[in-house]
Amino acid sequence: MSKPVLFLKNASIFQRETLILSEVNVSVEKGEFVYLIGKTGTGKSSFMKTLYGDIPLIEGEGEIVDFNLKTLKEKDIPFLRRKLGVVFQDFKLLNDRTVNENLMFVLKATGWTDKKAMDNKVEEVLSKVGMKTKGFKFPYQLSGGEQQRVAIARALLNDPELILADEPTGNLDPQTSVEVMEVLQEINKNGNTILMATHDYALLLKYPSKTLKCDENQIFEVVQKTV
Repeated sequence: MSKPVLFLKNASIFQRETLILSEVNVSVEKGEFVYLIGKTGTGKSSFMKTLYGDIPLIEGEGEIVDFNLKTLKEKDIPFLRRKLGVVFQDFKLLNDRTVNENLMFVLKATGWTDKKAMDNKVEEVLSKVGMKTKGFKFPYQLSGGEQQRVAIARALLNDPELILADEPTGNLDPQTSVEVMEVLQEINKNGNTILMATHDYALLLKYPSKTLKCDENQIFEVVQKTV
């Protein structure tokens, strides 16, 4: 059996001095689609931030895409993030650049230099999210759902081993949420592993999958029907 893309063992997650989650034991296998649910303030965002290096792991063991979270140094964080695709609730697109320029900016920042290869990559990821004809537009000319599709395309640029989606439908209406979810489902079917934090239980019912819940300083797996 292949090694998990993500595992934490007896991990404790702190925000400064405050204990947020304790005795975290989580494993995500290659190709899985995993939800992370829980009320606001139960630790979902702190958990996600630990995974992409924003919060250091102080106690316990943790490994993500072959990076040891316990010994992760600040200089290693950009390299970790190249192997992760991170999708945020508020898109985090650069409004003074077109869609294509937003994606090119990330490619340049992560070491790409071949212009033709970069053009091909941008076209490829925009095609995957149904945005191939919108590359010339600026983010403010797009709907919220379209901006999130671009954000997902951006997360795919460096062929990540794991996509961390932190409330990707949080700012979207129900119909648009379903459209964005369809994009994520398709990407998952093509082999990308996805961990998605959400409070949208309607999506869990429509697209059931392995579910982890944050509650009372713990993370545990839940059976779908009891969510």
